[in-house]
Amino acid sequence: MTIAGILEDLDAGRASAVGLVRQAIARVSAAGTASPFATVEFDHALEQATVVDKARATGRPVGPLAGVPLAHKDMFERSGSRIGRGAHPLAAYVARNTATVLDRLDCAGALDLGRLQMSEFAMGPTGSNHHHGSPPNPVVPGAITGGSSSGSGVAVGMGIVPAALGSDTGGSIRIPAACNGVVGFKPTHGLVPVSHIMPLSWTQDCVGPLAASVDCARRVLSVLTMGTTRGTSQTSASLRIGFDTSDFAQDISAKMSGAMVEARQQLVVDGHKDHDIDLGWLASLNEPANVIAMAEAGTVHADRLRHACDTYGDQVRLRLTQAAAISAQAYLRARQIRDIARERMAQIFQNVDVLALPMLPDIPPQITALDALEAESLSRMITAMTRFARPASVMGLPAISLPIVWTGHGPLSLQLIGAPYSEDMLADLAASLESAFSRNPQPA
Repeated sequence: MTIAGILEDLDAGRASAVGLVRQAIARVSAAGTASPFATVEFDHALEQATVVDKARATGRPVGPLAGVPLAHKDMFERSGSRIGRGAHPLAAYVARNTATVLDRLDCAGALDLGRLQMSEFAMGPTGSNHHHGSPPNPVVPGAITGGSSSGSGVAVGMGIVPAALGSDTGGSIRIPAACNGVVGFKPTHGLVPVSHIMPLSWTQDCVGPLAASVDCARRVLSVLTMGTTRGTSQTSASLRIGFDTSDFAQDISAKMSGAMVEARQQLVVDGHKDHDIDLGWLASLNEPANVIAMAEAGTVHADRLRHACDTYGDQVRLRLTQAAAISAQAYLRARQIRDIARERMAQIFQNVDVLALPMLPDIPPQITALDALEAESLSRMITAMTRFARPASVMGLPAISLPIVWTGHGPLSLQLIGAPYSEDMLADLAASLESAFSRNPQPA
């Protein structure tokens, strides 16, 4: 189920927007308790679909996503809709405004099926939720869905929608994309507006798509950026691709290491130049990234934490309470480190065009494996899961995650990172890798 295929069927009269919504409703109904939706808005989607079908029937111009069913993380406001933010029911509210990104999708003719599950207040890379649980991973039975855009990854992985919006502050688009075997596209910080969207860490928050393919992701991103990024692929010239030679990207499974070797070989076959680069210093960004994120999240939640402390899940409440102890000096020092890192990365991008890193150290871990860990071991596991995602987030760089090898036990995903505003180049490169690698399962 791709956007290109849907539009082709709609234009040829083989499908209708109303029919596509009804098919999606049937899939959600069939999913039962495995549904990734927090709130369904099927009546609204059917109204949108009726308008789109009438426009097509009368020959009126339609937008680039006209008739395409989508759904979005439960933190994007739509006027009159209940917004839950993955939190305690008492934290839900009815929105007065509509997020700019949803307005842009509406203008493009996209159909909004409703809000999708997420980690509580977008805090949690595993996708588990103290209040609502988490929908099952549709491609790796028993594995985590990844967070915090868990429902978005699941909805695309299940084939309910070809794309869904998520947010990314430390990997929350790319991690669930990797866990559910789909594409995740985090844009340059500030490229996509975040108005009327739940904030977490305002100097790192980004909005982007999780999608069934690179083409699906870039079509949605093009609408979000009002055409400043291309919605279709073009052939890139020979690029310089940097691969890390330090321990930072070497502490991965044998399967993931093999996938990285395959990707490197394929890029060379495609005419690109591979370069060895020492990126070990990226590991030092984990702590300042966490300090910035938690200090800002603590500020966002300060009033509510005082007045409704008991409505937070234990882990989220603990993290936000600890955030209150972060000093202004520590926060400002972390921002200074980020500025230095950005300068250093800018120098690296003078010698290479793209960095290629693993997205996760291995296939997504099993929920039971995480549940069995003690607190300290769990913390190390989460740090390992997020370490490849956080550098792009803290430096505000664009990054795209895509599955390149499907083992018998789950997907292995690669991440491509570029300089600010290099989304088109990243998408072109990702599309070429996507077409080169088969989605057929391979021996583990």
